[in-house]
Amino acid sequence: MTAIRIKDAAALLGVSDDTIRRWIASGVLEQSDDGPVATVDGARLAQLARERAVAPDDGAPVARSARNRFTGLVTEVLMDGVMAQVTLQCGPFEVTSLMSAQSARELELAPGSVATAIVKSTNVIVETNRENR
Repeated sequence: MTAIRIKDAAALLGVSDDTIRRWIASGVLEQSDDGPVATVDGARLAQLARERAVAPDDGAPVARSARNRFTGLVTEVLMDGVMAQVTLQCGPFEVTSLMSAQSARELELAPGSVATAIVKSTNVIVETNRENR
């Protein structure tokens, strides 16, 4: 079992420590007191994260194979004659896209506009903290 501290579990799910404690009190999560600090099971936390994840409905009448969708606010658009670099703040994550300047203009991307970054990649790097293994 991967034990995750309550404050870290809250940060991972984007909720408060109190919310995690309420979920423990109501039986949604189970607290482990095996160590010096109260923790929750990482596998159950991952399951809860998937249950609570709701993909935003962008109203598009099409189905997509991409599952990695990040909706957020455009924070920066850097454009030259041919290319544009568009940065979105999607919750705690920053996503940057490179596209043609023409596409950025057609999408009317500007700081403060809402957009969804759809990521489909065959190259994803995963890292872990060696201390938590």
